[in-house]
Amino acid sequence: MYWSHRFPKNMISNWMNAQSLEKGRFYVLPFFKLALLYVVVGFVTRIVLITNGQSLVNFSLLEWVQIFLFGFINDLCIITIGYFFMWLCLSFMSDKKYTYPWGYLLFSLIGIALGYVLFFNTVFDEYGSAVPKIVKGVLAYKFISFGLRLFIPRIRKTWSSICYYFVFYVYVVCILFIAIGEYFFWDEFGVRYNFIAVDYLVYTNEVIGNIMESYPIIPLFSVLLLVSGVITYLLVRKERSLFNKYPSTLYKAGLSLVYFLLTGIAFIVLNLNVRFQNRSNVFVNELQANGSYKFCLAFVNSELSYTDFYITIPQKSAEDIINDIYKSKGSDNLQEIRDSLPEIHKNIVLITVESLSASFLKQYGNTENLTPNLDKLMNQSLVFNNLYAAGNRTVRGLEALSLCLPPSPGESIIKRPDNSNLFSIGKVLKNKGYTVQFMYGGDSYFDNMGTFFSGNEYIVIDKSNFTQDEISFSNIWGVCDEDMYSKAIKIFTEDAKTGKPFFGHIMTVSNHRPFTYPDGRIDIPSNSKSRNGGVKYTDYAIGKFMDEAPKQSWFDNTVFVIVADHCASSAGKTEIPLDKYHIPALIYAPGFVKPQVVNASVSQIDLMPTVFGLLHFSYNSKFYGKNVFSPEYKPKAFVATYQNLGYWTDNILTILSPVKKVQQYKVMPSDNYQFEMKTVNKIDSILLKQAVANYQSVDYGKK
Repeated sequence: MYWSHRFPKNMISNWMNAQSLEKGRFYVLPFFKLALLYVVVGFVTRIVLITNGQSLVNFSLLEWVQIFLFGFINDLCIITIGYFFMWLCLSFMSDKKYTYPWGYLLFSLIGIALGYVLFFNTVFDEYGSAVPKIVKGVLAYKFISFGLRLFIPRIRKTWSSICYYFVFYVYVVCILFIAIGEYFFWDEFGVRYNFIAVDYLVYTNEVIGNIMESYPIIPLFSVLLLVSGVITYLLVRKERSLFNKYPSTLYKAGLSLVYFLLTGIAFIVLNLNVRFQNRSNVFVNELQANGSYKFCLAFVNSELSYTDFYITIPQKSAEDIINDIYKSKGSDNLQEIRDSLPEIHKNIVLITVESLSASFLKQYGNTENLTPNLDKLMNQSLVFNNLYAAGNRTVRGLEALSLCLPPSPGESIIKRPDNSNLFSIGKVLKNKGYTVQFMYGGDSYFDNMGTFFSGNEYIVIDKSNFTQDEISFSNIWGVCDEDMYSKAIKIFTEDAKTGKPFFGHIMTVSNHRPFTYPDGRIDIPSNSKSRNGGVKYTDYAIGKFMDEAPKQSWFDNTVFVIVADHCASSAGKTEIPLDKYHIPALIYAPGFVKPQVVNASVSQIDLMPTVFGLLHFSYNSKFYGKNVFSPEYKPKAFVATYQNLGYWTDNILTILSPVKKVQQYKVMPSDNYQFEMKTVNKIDSILLKQAVANYQSVDYGKK
């Protein structure tokens, strides 16, 4: 037969003999050792995350099995895929490439490539950043290392073994580093790596600086590198024999075929396992998942099209529902807001406080006296006892407060391209003759804030506008809150001299990890780097600002609005735990705004329309936020992650998720603004349509 002629019968048997099996160790042995390490580290990581304070919940036997069985399978699939770089390293180990003339030809080609990237403009230069340097460095290394092995044959075996040991060491470092990183990420957010982790990678300076200032990074990395070295030594110390004789090209091709087949199966299994991450207990879904795979999924799905991924209704039906809810006209939700009383053009100062959960305040059950100044202000202000953040990132809070729209899936509008000239509170105020400013103590390029606000009628003031003598303390995020408020008072005083009313939106930074601040301000030392310290210092700075403001000529003509951008943590048992979206909000204007409490459920997007209502503004609106004192206001809240979109009204929380998934929960308030949430067996179709209509009709880019 032709087949038997081309492939002699003894070929298969040759593959199975002892010598061939010894050759197979060249590929297989490193894989088994790395896989074992990865699976063990994955198991330990899950144990550690389970015992973390964020996830101390009861699991059923089935859930325990799901966490560790599916977790094991997910980890095994990931290390199979991740083994690619080791396979590549081993595949190119060969003595044949140094034989005449191939060795000299390869050496010449590498030299030509190196010369080209060194002296000519290449596609890598178009990428900018560090890409050209990396490419030049890699080619320079290959040129030198290949040349040495070509002309000095006796070092080839040693050189190859060193390269192998180094690559193995890098694998070990990465495995341990990812596990450690997951612990800190879980401690902060209560989930595996997700879109937030991807988002942070864009701002490496701030993020790396934040890590450096938050944790003992040098000792931590020193221990990591040392432990990785010990593990590498224990695993590969007896493997020098692998380099005595390399497998044949045919053998490599055969094993490579098997490896690629296994890699394909791993991808399929991972995608199948994602479908099992659908338990009502979110912690189960997160714990069984693989953080690295979730990171990759988040990277790919950073932008989510609502119509592609979420349940929809006919566009005309959505428009009709929106027009009915908001008493509006047309597809752009146009509302004619008219007040019978004359407009009052008071100055407005909006302070968005970083990561300030309502649970930090005395009014909401805290007994640690972390916010004495805010507690005092609460007694003198219009207070919203049940106001909820739109999301769990600063950009989500800024988006909600400036655009008064439900949150979009994927990237925030603030971070998307072509986001200028939108209908914003800045546009409304600019049309009424206000000086409109956004003030941030850090670099406004972060999260694209500078581009967004400058493109929507705001004057942007950030760290670059501070003189050296205006900065008493700063960390990686920017100047401390005290310095920001002092700068704001100077700016507002100059604004007042123009005779025009002003609007100043201040975004604070101090209540953010690493939680550092000037010494001697509060009774919690700055070097403790604790969240409680960050909260208390933030409150201290607000108190100092509110002590200084009454001394200014513009104070009596100013309305102060203080609200958090989001909570300190959004981790919970459900996709959207409502209590982790509860934020403080108040409106303070002595002699103008009467102290009172609003107990109705309020969304973050309703806050500024309510301020406009208190000032009796008449304007044409496209906001989805409403004045809570208007007759047509219906208590509600929009709460979301980057992919789960929540709509809470009538004690029902509707959650829309990708792959057109829908869940509803019965929300039952308990003590201290906590909630019990019970899955609804029968979906309320009316509330579902309202949720879909709100999110579907918010067309990004609508002017």
